[in-house]
Amino acid sequence: MLFCALFWLFYPALRNKYAYSSPMDTLDRKIISHLRDDARANYQDIGHDIGLSPSAVKRRVDKLRQDGTIRRFTVDVDPAVDGLGVSAYVELHCRGTVSPNELKRLLDSVPEVVGAGTVSGDADAIVHMRATDIQALEEAIERVRLAPNVEFTKSSIVLSELIDRD
Repeated sequence: MLFCALFWLFYPALRNKYAYSSPMDTLDRKIISHLRDDARANYQDIGHDIGLSPSAVKRRVDKLRQDGTIRRFTVDVDPAVDGLGVSAYVELHCRGTVSPNELKRLLDSVPEVVGAGTVSGDADAIVHMRATDIQALEEAIERVRLAPNVEFTKSSIVLSELIDRD
């Protein structure tokens, strides 16, 4: 316990990185809920729904952006519109110890990779890939597999996407 207290006391840069300046309240959560449903929602409509003025909503959104709670605003386009109708999850198994930064560098170079994370268990990482067709997916997986640190991959092609909350 003493170690934790001293850590937080003497490492303010890390403390600020891992602790928000102020906790979110119910109004912040309602604002985020509205923006999740429609990132283009205007402050007046959000304020009307939650009982705040548009300027108060803007100040809160600005604070949420500044402290990193809201990381970005984006548009969610159906991948099929971009011709990316094939999706797969690929387990990545590496030789020896490979840092997350090295894995990120490797995967950043493959445009078919739309998401990835290090995981516990047998695999070192799980990679979500999208491609135009099976052949393009196979070529992308092969580019990953040929990396010097990769021992092998294990792929599962998505047949039906059941839930997508991104």
